[in-house]
Amino acid sequence: MTDEPSTGSSTGPGAGPGAGPGAGPGAGPAGRDPSRRPDGQPGRQRDRQPSRARTAELAGQQAAACERLGSPLYGALLRRVAEDVTAGGPCAEALAGYEDASDADALALRLLGGVHALVLTGRAPGLAAHYPSAGGRFDPLRPDVGWPAFRATVRDNLPWVRDWLTRPPQTNEVGRAVLLVTGLLRVLPAGLPVRLFELGASAGLNLLADRFRYTAGPFGHGPADSPVVLREAWQDAPPDWLRQAAGATPALVFAERHGCDLRPIDPASPDGALALRAYVWPDQPGRTARLAGALALAAKQPPDVRPIGAAAFLREVTVQPGALTVVWHSIMRQYVPEDEWAAVEQELTRLAESSSPAAPFAYLAFEPLRPGTGAGHRFVLTVRAGTGAPEVLAEAPPHGLPARPYEERRR
Repeated sequence: MTDEPSTGSSTGPGAGPGAGPGAGPGAGPAGRDPSRRPDGQPGRQRDRQPSRARTAELAGQQAAACERLGSPLYGALLRRVAEDVTAGGPCAEALAGYEDASDADALALRLLGGVHALVLTGRAPGLAAHYPSAGGRFDPLRPDVGWPAFRATVRDNLPWVRDWLTRPPQTNEVGRAVLLVTGLLRVLPAGLPVRLFELGASAGLNLLADRFRYTAGPFGHGPADSPVVLREAWQDAPPDWLRQAAGATPALVFAERHGCDLRPIDPASPDGALALRAYVWPDQPGRTARLAGALALAAKQPPDVRPIGAAAFLREVTVQPGALTVVWHSIMRQYVPEDEWAAVEQELTRLAESSSPAAPFAYLAFEPLRPGTGAGHRFVLTVRAGTGAPEVLAEAPPHGLPARPYEERRR
């Protein structure tokens, strides 16, 4: 269920795993068939100008979010998408029928992902010239120079693009492993192996976090020859306690690793790998390289991700002597219905209460802070060992890099 951050709603950035656990395969936002009008008839709608304005507004909001998160290419393209939607151009036709979608559906990111998939599969060579992920060149002085090619790609591939709108963004962001491994090192007793269980694991790439390399200046942890190198993992120097913990455990040992997701992606399949690659923003080469490395690792050891809900998954988990049992997740909580999450919390409580010094348990989460904290959309690492009190250790952008120690803020 690891997702691509969108403009966000009251609970954090939108559009993740399955566009919410209730969406079935092939369902678009709100479960609608994207090939049909809201009145059930195929074709374009006659007059959706007021709702079209909302679609354009969401595209503009996502443009600002992309710029803020380091993608000037997508920021520029989405501003032109918003104009095209307002004018009734190809992007309006592609997005027709979704006028009532919420920001959490991340419709703009779905559109971008579908077009990026065309670029990556060689079906949009004119646009590929402007996409660094496909060997093209992005000119920051003319960020929207690729717009005519983008618009033409949408116009010429409407069935593909509209089909892609049914696919919720899933990036399985490996950069978030920086936070998760930080939390693990905080609670891991020296010398113990780890039994790892991930909720909303998507393709399961972060189940391989023990095989990633983490660096920040002179600090380094993990295999030196790893194809996944999380450079500049910390905004400044890592905290002293983390350097000490990393020194005490220079190599993590995962005795078990399992994940769950209602709609897991197979990273070894061409379609699965394309879906993951298409939702990485094309002008962010660091993310592209990290994903490529993680896919290479997954090809050698396919992650075990079960197509099951989080609560049912946890019911099968017990603590065991001689190992630290860990449950972790990253940016998936807001997509789980409240009744399901209540059942998850019951299972987490059971695991914590059944733990002991001989059979320890820890719960790690990298998630947005909730409304009412006065913090806005901040993404924080929370750690709880056994039945102890939760500890907020660090925060980071939603893609996970760079991390920094958590500091409380007042309004």
